[in-house]
Amino acid sequence: MARPAAVLFDFDGVIVDSERLHHETMVAAMAGEGPACDWAFYRDNLMGLDDRGAFALLLARAGIEPRPEEIRRRIARKAELFSRFAAAGRVPPLPGAVDLVRACAASGPVGLCSGALRSDIEPVLTALGIAECFAARVTADDVHRSKPDPASYRLCVERLAAEFPDRGIVPAACVAIEDTVDGIVSARTAGLPVLGVANSLTAEALRAAGAGIVVDSLAGLGPEDLIPR
Repeated sequence: MARPAAVLFDFDGVIVDSERLHHETMVAAMAGEGPACDWAFYRDNLMGLDDRGAFALLLARAGIEPRPEEIRRRIARKAELFSRFAAAGRVPPLPGAVDLVRACAASGPVGLCSGALRSDIEPVLTALGIAECFAARVTADDVHRSKPDPASYRLCVERLAAEFPDRGIVPAACVAIEDTVDGIVSARTAGLPVLGVANSLTAEALRAAGAGIVVDSLAGLGPEDLIPR
């Protein structure tokens, strides 16, 4: 059956159920400075941003100048907390995600395109037994501007195309799997069709952002189900 030339997965909210933990550790890293950052504010304003963008917004909101060194300090604290909680098993896989990653990797190139830090991602992929499935990985460490900027998706497609020069890997022949508006905008601006999975936002919000297919879960899907109709 037909399948995309390559499948590019987001990480948080697509492969693993981690958005609540990102929110919790981000709030802890702010140490009570500034207005409250409840789940609704995080979901509507920070979800999909990388930590640099999120802390820049939170610091400015708290009346603190978002200097690079201040942002780095908050990111380091959040990363420390996230790593500790992830090691304790608080980053479970979402339904169907691990099976779909493995099925896609068995039939063609697979990439990971995330706004999270590599240090947040790698231990979880290893624990899930799918680290070897990704032929290319792009994280917040690899780009100056993360989602919604298209740089991360463009770079991931470039790396996959270089690794598999005979597979016809161009943006329009691939598919991105995303769960946030910023992620969808990033992929669509880079020229990729998008499958949206309604783990974090409503199906209507994902369609409005530009997802060509929207599903409630990745459970039961195979590579042949990912081509937008």
